[in-house]
Amino acid sequence: MTNIEREDIQIIARHSNLSEKSIESTLKKSIYNDKESWQKFLKLFFISLGIAFTTSGIIFFFAYNWDDLHKFIKIGLIEGLIIISTLIILFSKISLDIKNILLTGTSVLVGVLFAVFGQIYQTGANAYDFFLGWTMFITIWVLVSNYASLWLVFIILINTTFILYSQQVAYDWSEVFVFTLLFIINILFLITSLFGKKLNSEIKPPIWFTNLIALAAVSFSTIGIVIGIFDNNQTSFFVLIIITSILYGIGIKYGLKVKSGFYLSIIPFSIIIIISSFLIKLSDDAGMFFFISLFVIGSITYVIKNLIDLQKKWIN
Repeated sequence: MTNIEREDIQIIARHSNLSEKSIESTLKKSIYNDKESWQKFLKLFFISLGIAFTTSGIIFFFAYNWDDLHKFIKIGLIEGLIIISTLIILFSKISLDIKNILLTGTSVLVGVLFAVFGQIYQTGANAYDFFLGWTMFITIWVLVSNYASLWLVFIILINTTFILYSQQVAYDWSEVFVFTLLFIINILFLITSLFGKKLNSEIKPPIWFTNLIALAAVSFSTIGIVIGIFDNNQTSFFVLIIITSILYGIGIKYGLKVKSGFYLSIIPFSIIIIISSFLIKLSDDAGMFFFISLFVIGSITYVIKNLIDLQKKWIN
């Protein structure tokens, strides 16, 4: 029973004559975390925390001693750290998890190197150039490692690069168009994460990773639609409405299929925000605000009640 889940055990318990002791033994063996699992988690957590603090310390070191360091020392120190950490990852016999954590910290140092180089030589490049270069130079590491935390850094860099590009270069792009593209980009990452394992068995993202990407995508769509409601006559607004309606429907269906309360909560809450914005667009007098308050309270209560009912149904 290697891939058994809690729901499977509950179904078996209801339709079999297994004793409580057997069920409890199965839960402990296949579901509950044992002492070794907690020790592994704490080990990786503290290693991640240590690397994060070390990376932050390096950044603050350069910020505090900037005027006292020669430019070649500044660049040499960062490059030396990147080379040393890369050699450790390639040739040491430490566990793969620790290597991936170290690689994530090294990827952040690549950004520090670009920042130091740009500050020393005053390249005059736009901020999006900095993040674009950072993204490109860690792409191979991201693909090879296939590590969720590093993928998260990579996706954040892509989003940041795109936002800065729209602000510093593509002045004619509307805000709704920008958020539409951001929504599409993150949805593509989410779909790849959720269904990529059918094409490649090595694609097994953790739940927290897919939830974060889904939350980002829903946030971008919600913000874009709200802006579009108050800014009329935008073609991209209607495109965003159509895409969002289709994908929200698919998201609700997927949430019911996999019994995920996360998708069944963020999508309705997004819809509540959108409807409230539309009502404000219709009228901004005191009566409308009172009606919107009642609508928000009632709709959120309805969503929570349905989520609780579904949870009880899934358990029973």
